[in-house]
Amino acid sequence: MNDSAKPLLPGSTLGVLGGGQLGRMFVHQAQAMGYFTAVLDADPTSPAGLVSHHHIQTGYEDPQGLAELARVADAVTTEFENVPAAALAALAARLPVSPAASAVSVAQDRAREKAHFVACGVPCAPYAVIETAEQLAAVAPDLLPGILKTARMGYDGKGQVRVKTAAELAAAWASVGKVPCVLEKMLPLALECSVIVARGHDGATVHLPVQRNLHRDGILAVTEVFEQNLPPALIQQAVAAAISIANGLHYVGVLCVEFFVLQDGGLVVNEIAPRPHNSGHYSQNACDVSQFELQVRTLARLPLTQPRQHSPAVMLNLLGDLWFAHGDAEQTPPWAQVLALPGAHLHLYGKREAKRGRKMGHLNVTGPTPEAARATALQAAALLGIAPF
Repeated sequence: MNDSAKPLLPGSTLGVLGGGQLGRMFVHQAQAMGYFTAVLDADPTSPAGLVSHHHIQTGYEDPQGLAELARVADAVTTEFENVPAAALAALAARLPVSPAASAVSVAQDRAREKAHFVACGVPCAPYAVIETAEQLAAVAPDLLPGILKTARMGYDGKGQVRVKTAAELAAAWASVGKVPCVLEKMLPLALECSVIVARGHDGATVHLPVQRNLHRDGILAVTEVFEQNLPPALIQQAVAAAISIANGLHYVGVLCVEFFVLQDGGLVVNEIAPRPHNSGHYSQNACDVSQFELQVRTLARLPLTQPRQHSPAVMLNLLGDLWFAHGDAEQTPPWAQVLALPGAHLHLYGKREAKRGRKMGHLNVTGPTPEAARATALQAAALLGIAPF
């Protein structure tokens, strides 16, 4: 057995590129399991940097910062899909990095992502790649109405324009600077769901239960997870598709695959995120193995065990808008009242300033039954000023 195949045991140092909330929760989990941690992020007040053993305050492409991370860490992961793939590749020449730059680069480019879905035999919405005026002119009329999405640097609904006509499409492409884009046909959606899959260095895969999601303004608002939250055949199809996508990438790490459920009951893949995901946060309180423990295990080459959900759960995303529920003056939300509710678990990200639309934390609500968890979550939403669901 070579050293690269041996597990990194507690006492080793695990590194992460990116200092946001996903990095913070990874760091907390790694530390709980006995690891030291290192974060590379230029922001001196980054949520993950503030709680890590080492905080390297440089940009992702800074050679000295990357060299320092490679010096202190025994393996490195990422918490943000738009970390330059070149930085991951540079680190991989010195130490184990997962997910690999090759997999992350596919997730960073919608055109390559769509091509990968097709290659894996997983259905996605009909689409066209638009990189030139000729491709724009050649778009088939039956792709409209559609959504024009920039091929790179789009998340949480950013870089997306809805278009109904060829003229609107041309105007939208001009408005985004004529950068490479993907036009997706708009389909009649019933709901959205996602699967968190973890794949190890040995190709073994495990997954969390399929998550039913509600988005508002392009940002995840509510996730509900319990037995039979979706038809069994659909759950089976989503899990098989997610594993196929991970295997096709030779992926190592935690991968979120997001799906659309169509009004006719069909399932199409939307996009992937090469990291833990907002929709998997409920696993911190509702499962015996969370998505962040899966991230630690895949990075450290530890055995993967199939997570078991022990409680029905609802996750509420807490945006900065909640701090301004009563006007422009910032006010702390009523945490004491929320935490008086049974099964309410508050996770705040340590961000210094609340801003509208900014992810400040999440609330996991667990209960003995799906009905109980949902009723409590609706009480919490009412207290916080979150619209019912």
